[in-house]
Amino acid sequence: MRWEDVTGLALESLRLHRMRTGLTVLAVAIGATAVLLLTTLGDAAKGYVVNQFASVGTNLVMISPGRTETAGLGAAISGSTRNLTIDDCEAILRRSPSVKRVAPFSLGSAAITCGGRSRDVFVIGTTSSYQEIRSLGLAAGSFLPPGDPRRGERVAVIGFKLKRELFGSENALGKAIRIAEAQFRVIGLLEPKGQTMGMDFDDVAIIPVATALRIFNQSSLFRISVQARDAASIPLAVEEARGVLIDRHREEDFTVITQDAMLKSFRSIIDALTVALAAIAAISLAVAGIGIMNVMLVSVSERVPEIGLLKALGARPRQITALFLAEAVLLSGVGAIAGLGAGYILATIAARMFPALPLIPSVMWMGIVMALSISLGAIFGLIPARRAAGLAPADALRGRR
Repeated sequence: MRWEDVTGLALESLRLHRMRTGLTVLAVAIGATAVLLLTTLGDAAKGYVVNQFASVGTNLVMISPGRTETAGLGAAISGSTRNLTIDDCEAILRRSPSVKRVAPFSLGSAAITCGGRSRDVFVIGTTSSYQEIRSLGLAAGSFLPPGDPRRGERVAVIGFKLKRELFGSENALGKAIRIAEAQFRVIGLLEPKGQTMGMDFDDVAIIPVATALRIFNQSSLFRISVQARDAASIPLAVEEARGVLIDRHREEDFTVITQDAMLKSFRSIIDALTVALAAIAAISLAVAGIGIMNVMLVSVSERVPEIGLLKALGARPRQITALFLAEAVLLSGVGAIAGLGAGYILATIAARMFPALPLIPSVMWMGIVMALSISLGAIFGLIPARRAAGLAPADALRGRR
């Protein structure tokens, strides 16, 4: 019996039992669709995080007050013995050749009022360098003025949403607003940017860092943002900034985190979650494989005389095994193709509904789903196939199992 004959007989058997074949293919398709959609969602989450980091800026190093370590059972211990100051920022920029820009960063929350309208938003205190570090575009006006960061002028740059809520369609430039009961003049409007790493730049006010520290009664910066000259300079910039601060503080009482390290951590976490989701979804494929085994056992029981006739005509046990394995693989293969097609269509529809998520099915995961489906079909079809191959020709012709 040639391989063409084996395939033809397998297809003929599946065609004669359309309902049974259709339901089995549907079970495999549902499992394949689930695996593809969940892995696509995991990859989309990773892509979204990468895009968020890219929108923050490039070649960044963040320095926070307090030394953070991981001890014993993974508990985080953080302590601070000295504040991060504007002087620290200037020292890093002055004494670190690998550093391109440095921006102090303070953060507070306050009610911003104008003409009877009020809105509670985050208020960022920083300098003119922050615009380049965070790649902030301006829709109108100008950013914070350069110069001595200790001057503490009463000027503000506001986000798109905040401008709309306070001023509507009016021109906001030059208008007065009150932040934490202090009066400021609006000098710039940010381009719409949306949320970036938890910060909505459309609903934020940016003021000079010295002013922010004063009105929020803060003695330490929330963070220092350091931008290296290029990607290759990041490790050297980290060491230079660390050396400057240790020299000034007499100890390492701060935490340095690079943008690449944060991104790597997020990627590893999301990759692990994606694999876990794929494994959970693969359970449905395993259930479908059990369904294939059940269908094949029924098929063997129904076709005992046919098996006996094939053996009487000279078919070898391995050919009988191949016949029933071909049926199982065809069921799982067709189901996987249908499931991948349905998953791709659903992912495309979801991508149009949620454009912020890069929902693009991975060719790698599609290959894995296809290989897994066919492998499960072969594995679960092996027991019925071997049972069929083990039937004695004479007993099979009499319908005995």
